[in-house]
Amino acid sequence: MPFIKTEFEGLYIFEPVVHNDSRGYFFESYNQETWKKQGINIHFVQDNQAKSSYGVVRGLHYQLNPHAQTKLVRALSGSILDVVVDIRQGSPTFGRHFAIELSAENCKQLLVPQGFAHGYAVLTGTAEVMYKCDAFYNKESEAGISYNDPQLAIDWKIPADKQVISEKDMKQPLFGEAKNNFRF
Repeated sequence: MPFIKTEFEGLYIFEPVVHNDSRGYFFESYNQETWKKQGINIHFVQDNQAKSSYGVVRGLHYQLNPHAQTKLVRALSGSILDVVVDIRQGSPTFGRHFAIELSAENCKQLLVPQGFAHGYAVLTGTAEVMYKCDAFYNKESEAGISYNDPQLAIDWKIPADKQVISEKDMKQPLFGEAKNNFRF
């Protein structure tokens, strides 16, 4: 199966089977039956896409319950460092982060369950990122954590003087002060 379990409960790397030939490649980026065979039954309701330049760091974002989202993230072009933080109180990996490079070349995707803060950094000149969500966007339930929280010690693989951060993300609270209603 193309699913790789991580040490974080519910967090999977999905490596689709890529068929290459002289014309290029083909792969199924999502097939509900394949996922059901793995025991993952998610009904995606929204697709989001963003294009960013080198050095952009987006995150760490999530939506609080009851509007929490599971996300399936991939890079359509370029390369990103995708980062998640387990914010499920009571989880054995609570407060720890996981990072993986997702690129158009490696075709990997990350399934991010509810209860994780999510962000990414653009490692190439530009990158286009697409992610599926199992719940609709809800502005009132938006929450976040500071991308540079020293407790999390995330290495975004971008020198600090090259990082491009939105005003909103610069104002996010530290991990210990962030809104959180997730239980493991």
